[in-house]
Amino acid sequence: MTLYDIKPKFQNLLRPLVARLYARGVTANQVTLLAMLASVALGGILIAFPHPLLFISLPIFLFLRMALNAIDGMLAREFNQQSTLGAVLNEVGDIISDAALYLAFAFLGGISPSLVVLVVLLAWLTEFCGIIGQTLTGVRDYRGPLGKSDRALVFGASGLVIALWPQSVGAFNVVFAVCAALLVWTCVNRCRRAIAVKTS
Repeated sequence: MTLYDIKPKFQNLLRPLVARLYARGVTANQVTLLAMLASVALGGILIAFPHPLLFISLPIFLFLRMALNAIDGMLAREFNQQSTLGAVLNEVGDIISDAALYLAFAFLGGISPSLVVLVVLLAWLTEFCGIIGQTLTGVRDYRGPLGKSDRALVFGASGLVIALWPQSVGAFNVVFAVCAALLVWTCVNRCRRAIAVKTS
């Protein structure tokens, strides 16, 4: 069970907004690019000014990014905007956005930069494993325990806690170490599923 499992309910809430955006000529690729550029901009600000209080922006922005990710997918599927370019932008945009936002934690005093980098690299690997599943089975694998939406929840909550209680920042080395272990588990789950489906 991951946050990805509640995505259909979230999409239902967004559907009226998506219809209005389509009516105004907004495309899925435009939304994808907006989410990526905004992520890079916020990540750059947090890296340049690594003050704990600024990390309160993360939970707000990550929720917005989740909405944008849902919107671009709905525009693509429900309004015949699916394309090869869109698929590339979606995958590349996600890993760039993750790196831009999550690497900012490495610039906070008290947090191990190498541990943050490890988590980002493993996050990329989980997405690669999901694409392997799609290549072998035709279905993109989003299983957890620490998929993209789950990572957004963890990092958003971490940003909120660090902003409100900056003295707790050192404790997040433990959080990121646990995240690294869960990301390895996620990779194993996705690869095992792809192999099982392909050989069945």
